[in-house]
Amino acid sequence: MSRQVVLDTETTGLDPALGHRIIEIACVEMVNRRLTRNNFYKRMHPERDIDPGATAVHGITLADLTHEPKFAEIADEFLAYIDGAELIIHNAPFDIGFLNAELKRIKKPPVTGNCTITDTLAMARDLHPGKRNNLDALCDRYQVDNSARTVHGALLDAELLSDVYIAMTRGQDSLAIGLDTGATSPEISLAMATRPASLKVLLADPAEQRLHGGHVANLNSACGNKALWSLLVNKNSNSP
Repeated sequence: MSRQVVLDTETTGLDPALGHRIIEIACVEMVNRRLTRNNFYKRMHPERDIDPGATAVHGITLADLTHEPKFAEIADEFLAYIDGAELIIHNAPFDIGFLNAELKRIKKPPVTGNCTITDTLAMARDLHPGKRNNLDALCDRYQVDNSARTVHGALLDAELLSDVYIAMTRGQDSLAIGLDTGATSPEISLAMATRPASLKVLLADPAEQRLHGGHVANLNSACGNKALWSLLVNKNSNSP
């Protein structure tokens, strides 16, 4: 079983070395690349002020956290949740730096001790050099709906990143679902047995063709120009 946890945090500022703290942690679980809805989400009181610039980004004030627990109170639950997982994080050094600073403060081992880290920002820069690769740009590039993202929020951002990560790494998996399994379900057998002898063929209109072309371009971008559809089209166009 492959277990991945898409993780995001919100903080009081930009640098844990200056005493800034985590105020929000969200984790979205995927098992075998499928979302499970077994998520982890906590807000924490940071025991210090929140920089106005940080509040402008995530919209959280110190008053919002008055009754929330401190990081030390949720640390064991958090560590148990991520134990042994691959952590998928956008700009991982930022979040890992804050998490490890919090854990060091309460004499706990760093998250890197029992988890592997995948940085989607580094992945995106490799796939799309010279382009904007923040989360909003990636949502636009991979057609992930981020219209609800009016401010940064750890849970929403982790959910969006999970969709982006699947799109970035899907390769040809999405084209092979249900094919070449060596077995045919009763529903498929029944549909094949009862289908009409003659089917009406509806061709794609120009707008649909443009949308399909964009989808194939995204597939090629994710798998190094090896999308099966493009290979078949090229093969057929070169056939005598």
